[in-house]
Amino acid sequence: MGLSLLRRGKSKAGGKAKDVLSRIPLTAGALALEVGQPNGHPLDGAEIQVKANHTGHVVMKGRTDPYGTFTVGLPTGRYSVLVMADGLLPTQLTVDVDAGRQSHFRVTLEHSRPLEPPQPGIWLFDPPHTAVRFIARHVGMANVHGRFTRFDGGVRVGERPEDSYAECTIDAASITTGNNTRDTHLRSADFLDVENYPYIQFVSERFQRHAGNRWTVHGSLTLHGISRTVSLETDYLGSVNGGYGEELRCAAKARTELHREDYTLNWSSMLARGIAIVGPTIQLELDIQVMFRCDETPTPPE
Repeated sequence: MGLSLLRRGKSKAGGKAKDVLSRIPLTAGALALEVGQPNGHPLDGAEIQVKANHTGHVVMKGRTDPYGTFTVGLPTGRYSVLVMADGLLPTQLTVDVDAGRQSHFRVTLEHSRPLEPPQPGIWLFDPPHTAVRFIARHVGMANVHGRFTRFDGGVRVGERPEDSYAECTIDAASITTGNNTRDTHLRSADFLDVENYPYIQFVSERFQRHAGNRWTVHGSLTLHGISRTVSLETDYLGSVNGGYGEELRCAAKARTELHREDYTLNWSSMLARGIAIVGPTIQLELDIQVMFRCDETPTPPE
């Protein structure tokens, strides 16, 4: 982890801190962070958590912007700042915020140490500990969060992890967003058309290793009767020997972005009237936990 206090310089974070100072009481100060990747590039979307040292309470949460910066006004005092990002080692620092002053810090997150890969063989999803979620834009204003409650699949881990294979089949009718009317509409021919296309399926084609514990799983996603190539950006979280029945388990988090029109989910009749119910992109997120089942390594289907 690299950490330095910036006392001079015209950084983007510094400019934002000055703006914050102009809008807060004289008894408060500004904290500005610049967060970088291991290669020195700005880290977009790093999670920031600020705790007051004297109480231990979280007083602020947020994420860095596309320039890797995060700026906030805070009452005078000492704070503990935790900086986190998937696949990178978290960093914690203690900062003092003084009235009428701005404190700038630059943090460089480092790659996590590579974890031991899972044992070769067949690993199957554990549904109670696995989640398939999505986030879609709703009428241009807010996000709709939803999930699929029925799915199965697993991973065949190869002797070389790069030779692994994964597949997942989702029951399209199991979609839920917490609103029955909306869910019924999503199952209809306007959107998923579950009567004609009851399943959503992902089949991997290639596992690509990156630094630390990050992988990209390239494959094909079939939705609404159409198959498109997608890439799941994946963080491997390791394996443990425990849980119910003392099964050998491993876990990962994966995410990708789908373009609605790639799967002809256009809702053309509504769009023709100028009603943009769902935005053009949908974020898909998977929290995966799998259980080891056997040492067999069957050949993936053609």
